[in-house]
Amino acid sequence: MSIENQKLVSMYQQMFTIRRFEEAINDVYRRGLMPGLAHLYIGEEAVAVGVCAALEEKDYITSTHRGHGHCIAKGCGLNEMMAEVMGKVDGYCKGKGGSMHIANFKVGMLGASGIVGGMFGLAAGAALSIKLRKTDQVAVCFFGDGASNQGVLYETLNMAALWKLPLIHVCENNQFGEYSPWREVTANARFATIGQHFGIPGEAVDGMNVLAVHDAACRAVERARSGEGPSFIEAITYRFYGHHIGDIKTPYRSQDEISEWKKRDPLTGLKNLLVEKGIISPGELQNLESGIERAVAESVEFGKNSPLPSLEEVTQDVYA
Repeated sequence: MSIENQKLVSMYQQMFTIRRFEEAINDVYRRGLMPGLAHLYIGEEAVAVGVCAALEEKDYITSTHRGHGHCIAKGCGLNEMMAEVMGKVDGYCKGKGGSMHIANFKVGMLGASGIVGGMFGLAAGAALSIKLRKTDQVAVCFFGDGASNQGVLYETLNMAALWKLPLIHVCENNQFGEYSPWREVTANARFATIGQHFGIPGEAVDGMNVLAVHDAACRAVERARSGEGPSFIEAITYRFYGHHIGDIKTPYRSQDEISEWKKRDPLTGLKNLLVEKGIISPGELQNLESGIERAVAESVEFGKNSPLPSLEEVTQDVYA
């Protein structure tokens, strides 16, 4: 599939934004400016960007505990995200959701969840609403290899296939479910085959290559919009950091393994393509990156300057 040059630049812009935002989150955590933990998306940027570049603002996505990349790729603002991570009132959820529960319905980001596999049902429900309202939207459910063994996945796959829902399951196989290598806890040879039992087409793609991810996502989106039903994508990727932001010891994987995966850094691959093909000059690229770095730095200041929620907020937005 041929992708226009401006879209390639936009993809790199988003991937670089995710990378710098996550690095800023790491710094914010170490400086004690945020409560709780975060789960960094560094290394996996090509998956969120490749998929979301195939979507429109009207489409829906659901995310995971490692959700900052999905939020940015779907169009969420850095200031509101950073404020949310810091627990401040100007955050998307008024500081009540934090890192793992960011949502912005205006751009179709239905939310992240700290519950592993917690968004399968919500994504299927969104897809069912599309079907009932007879619109041409699609819903995408992002989840990891660890969540792939949750029973609710199989329930929603069955319903999605039975009712031909416009639902795309995207498994981000970053090789580890927390600290467990996926092959030690999963009987399937590939996650991409899971949907085949329900007649759902699936494919495994190089999750370190944004163009490969985008190509697969476009096919799945076209299938969903045309009423042919759900699809399953397994994006084979790798997280460069630990399971969470405080996980500095990684005895479950070797430094040699990490180094080998870093050689396939998705940002480096796309950056080299842009320069080699003359799509963007080194100077223009530097200006682009500098602008993003300023925006990320400004988001940190925005979060710091945003007030904490008032005590009265504790009883607001409570539904159960």
